[in-house]
Amino acid sequence: MSNTATKSVVLVHGGFVDGSGWDGVYQILKKDGYDVTIVQNPTTSLADDVAVTKRAIAAAPGNVILVGHSYGGVVVSEAGTDPKVAGVVYIAAFAPDAGESVSTLIANPPPGASVPPILPPVDGFLMLDKEKFAASFAADVRPSLASFMADSQVPWGVAALEGKVTAPAWKVKPSWYLVATDDKMIPPPAQRHMATRAQATVVEVPGSHAVYVSNPAGVAKLIEQAATSVVKN
Repeated sequence: MSNTATKSVVLVHGGFVDGSGWDGVYQILKKDGYDVTIVQNPTTSLADDVAVTKRAIAAAPGNVILVGHSYGGVVVSEAGTDPKVAGVVYIAAFAPDAGESVSTLIANPPPGASVPPILPPVDGFLMLDKEKFAASFAADVRPSLASFMADSQVPWGVAALEGKVTAPAWKVKPSWYLVATDDKMIPPPAQRHMATRAQATVVEVPGSHAVYVSNPAGVAKLIEQAATSVVKN
């Protein structure tokens, strides 16, 4: 790896999960010489998650490649305008424009799109139906791990889904987007639309919404492409 490349990566998880799903990506990036921080967001509100992510960016050495999966894409869109962020990478993620939130982006799903098995909110928090978690979120993850992910869900705050982005990072930072072509949580056409709007460098990879778990090599490859190419900008 070039000495001038960005060597810090900050990984931001999405809703219903925590940062442990990044383990495979983390191991590859560490082996390749990157400093990696895994953010553990409470997913209670967008403001809280952005604050936690910004602390991770501040603590990371040098400039940072900021990576978000799913709802983490909203967090990195808002936090990624930080001057230390050299580029933003979206992994099967929401990439909202100003004034958009997860709630607005999922309000009108395209015809025929899968409907995620989200249970009615309890005390302001959402969960996925455990029985349907694997099929919708992690169809290509080994069954024992998909079951663990279902049973270790992090309740996702309704307030986090409603948090609106003010100034999206993709408008001012180079961005990359990995489309998971078998995603049953965020329809691939929606992913492509957001990626195109963000003028992101796009790769398409076969995989479920949990592509970062099932195909860490493909995800790490795009992150490393981002890290090495921002030097040229």
